[in-house]
Amino acid sequence: MEKSIETVAKLVDLHFPQARIDVGDYTIEALPEMGAQVRLPIHDRFIRPGGSVSGPTMFKLADISVYIALIGMRGEAAVDAVTSSMTINFLSRPEPADLICDVTILRLGRRLAVAEARLTTVGQDDLVGHATCTYAMPRD
Repeated sequence: MEKSIETVAKLVDLHFPQARIDVGDYTIEALPEMGAQVRLPIHDRFIRPGGSVSGPTMFKLADISVYIALIGMRGEAAVDAVTSSMTINFLSRPEPADLICDVTILRLGRRLAVAEARLTTVGQDDLVGHATCTYAMPRD
């Protein structure tokens, strides 16, 4: 049951408004079948010494992007889904430019969802991060 970007954004903002404070002012760019694309504009608070985007910023974006993809697929039924595990690999130095997270849901079951998140920065083709994430889905 695929949802529109506007519907998913409203559901996330309604049920998890603190995400915008914690993660930043992200925007949902696309909701393809079994996925999502989310953009995070980079601000000074996300930059670590040395001028690159911090690891925690990349981790948070990957996590919220998977959550958005799940709501895109299941709607309000996925609002109570929670991260049960997440592994991230930082692959190259992210320049201080907007981060883009492309999510693909690999498995969407009744109890668990598994997804991968690929992080890039605008103007840079190489991946800066790759995450795998498992979410525990709420009981029916």
